[in-house]
Amino acid sequence: MRNNAADHALGDAPVRLLPPLQNLHGIMTTRPTTACLASIAVLCAVAACATVPTDPAERAAFEAANDPFEPANREIFEFNRFIDALLIKPAAQIYRGVLPEFVRNRIHNLLDNAKQPVVFANNTLQGEFTRASTTVGRFLVNSTVGIGGLFDVATDWGMPRQYGDFGQTLYAYGTPDGPYLVLPLLGPSNPRDAIGDGVDSYIDPFRYIGDSYSTSNVGVARFVADGIDKRSRVIDELDEIERTALDYYATLRSLFRQNRAKELNNGVAPPPKLEEDLYSDPAAK
Repeated sequence: MRNNAADHALGDAPVRLLPPLQNLHGIMTTRPTTACLASIAVLCAVAACATVPTDPAERAAFEAANDPFEPANREIFEFNRFIDALLIKPAAQIYRGVLPEFVRNRIHNLLDNAKQPVVFANNTLQGEFTRASTTVGRFLVNSTVGIGGLFDVATDWGMPRQYGDFGQTLYAYGTPDGPYLVLPLLGPSNPRDAIGDGVDSYIDPFRYIGDSYSTSNVGVARFVADGIDKRSRVIDELDEIERTALDYYATLRSLFRQNRAKELNNGVAPPPKLEEDLYSDPAAK
């Protein structure tokens, strides 16, 4: 059973070790897909570090975790925690301390509105035309009546926020997620979603608008602001999880997967497993 802090930390975005850095592809490289694939290649190169247990019960648990690169993942996890403690969390604390909640909410809405073209593209690719039309409506209403997205008028008008990313699109067409990965700076992911993040960054029209006007710094500022905003919203919750979790790494891995499953299901938490599965002996399967 999850505690309230864990539930709140899930929020409306994937729980990552470094929430503010989960979308910094534009900062790290102009070829985001290459960066993601390079990170995956590094993890694959050290896959031998993970030893498959010989005990049937332990092997069943190992396979259920789907984390064959766990030793390498944990090393990267600790590196990410160090960067978070050194740079990201302090920046988020300053952001939250200096700006009033009203201003932070306006920034959050503005950043979310800028993501809607990518959400629309993926809704369409998935054949979810009702969701795609809702996304278009949200973008138009919030960009006009909502003053460029500063105010989320669309939700009050019956057009709720939709889910849509290329990782979800690949999932809709049957692509498996692959093993759990912790990417340097980018945090929890898997091969399917890492590639999906790269594709999303390529199809983002605001990226090309910035390039057209030689204002790439605007794109960098957007990614940084989005990251700091996300991190500022989960400071207390992640602190509580870290304080109470017996294994912080395993807890965040579980929370990431739960929230990602909800996103893949368009914001609806998937039904729980049958009760008998909770008490069956995995070694007997």
